[in-house]
Amino acid sequence: MTVVELFLIAVGVSMDAFAVSICKGLSVRKLRPRHAFSVAMWFGGFQALMPLLGYFVGIRFSDFVTEVDHWIAFALLSVIGANMIKESRDSSAECEHDSDFSFRKMLALALATSIDALAIGVSFAFLKINIWTAILLIGVTTAMFSGVGLKIGNVFGCRYKSKAEMTGGLILIIMGVRILVEHLFLS
Repeated sequence: MTVVELFLIAVGVSMDAFAVSICKGLSVRKLRPRHAFSVAMWFGGFQALMPLLGYFVGIRFSDFVTEVDHWIAFALLSVIGANMIKESRDSSAECEHDSDFSFRKMLALALATSIDALAIGVSFAFLKINIWTAILLIGVTTAMFSGVGLKIGNVFGCRYKSKAEMTGGLILIIMGVRILVEHLFLS
């Protein structure tokens, strides 16, 4: 997997955190650097940590599933992507107006937005990629998107939340299909 492909996965995975950051930005009257630092560190940190944990779990089982590893990666990426697209179309899921940046609140949001990254990490174990490059790209990309999302939310509101989730979902599905096609037809 190339660095460009890893970056595309990082963008896809970061879209949940981006969408939540937009909502957090909407809730803040006066955006301060500490708000941007908080969302960048929480979301970027957890988006890097969870694939690493998933990778180590996946490594334990990689010897048992080498014949179907491409199917597992395809399924995980596609299911996560489809779920993100489904969530993007849910009109009842509005932005919460919650300006709480406390430890407890940010921990809950960081965990909630990074569960998908855990599954991505499992698929990384089957793809035999450099996990350190992958988690660095995911963490930094998510941190940057979170900071930008906070500013967008503060200026424009929730207008881009569903588009971000839709884009992230499509990217993950495309990467899953690419992995499957490459393994079935090009190897």
